[in-house]
Amino acid sequence: MTNRVLFALTGAVVGAVVVVASERYQRSARLTEVKVTIPQLSELTFAVNNDARQVAWQMFIETVTRVSTQPLAGDEGVVREALTSMYGLFATTRETLKATRPSAAVPGGQTVEYLAITMLNRELRPFLSQWHPRLREFELSHPDSRESDWADNAACRADLQRVQRNIHGYASGFARLAGVREAEALIRHVPTPRSPVNQPDNSGSPAGTNP
Repeated sequence: MTNRVLFALTGAVVGAVVVVASERYQRSARLTEVKVTIPQLSELTFAVNNDARQVAWQMFIETVTRVSTQPLAGDEGVVREALTSMYGLFATTRETLKATRPSAAVPGGQTVEYLAITMLNRELRPFLSQWHPRLREFELSHPDSRESDWADNAACRADLQRVQRNIHGYASGFARLAGVREAEALIRHVPTPRSPVNQPDNSGSPAGTNP
């Protein structure tokens, strides 16, 4: 085999590798339009590629495996642990976005970063800013008291349920962007709190009221 033939074969192999690599890159970079409905944000149109789908998948896993979407009944769990989990979701989301390249800007289309940042600033940040200082103040001023003795315990849990329902919508959106099949089967629905029904007691007064 002469040097000229060897050079030609080597060039052909290199050329084929470049073509294959180029085709794979184009497939991964190709944008796909996906419509997602978030109850708090209405219907949005997203432009996603494989990188964006990977980010959406990570966000889906983070949201559905934390207290962010998993219910915490009034007589179960600890609010402090719930707040810590919410903080973890906030921090993980921020680090995930920092570690990935920004999505390509497309006129009329949103990005997965937009959805994640909106979840942070619209849902998690207000909730944590309101309840973390209150709980911390109670813990410092009543070090020997149980969390159930906290006057704002019930109100905090009710607000937590509200945030959970909202984040459920974001989790569904991340699943749609990531291409997760039967996502709702993986997300445990957060029940809507029902108003207590007053039942008459033996004295004729509604339960829960003073006679």
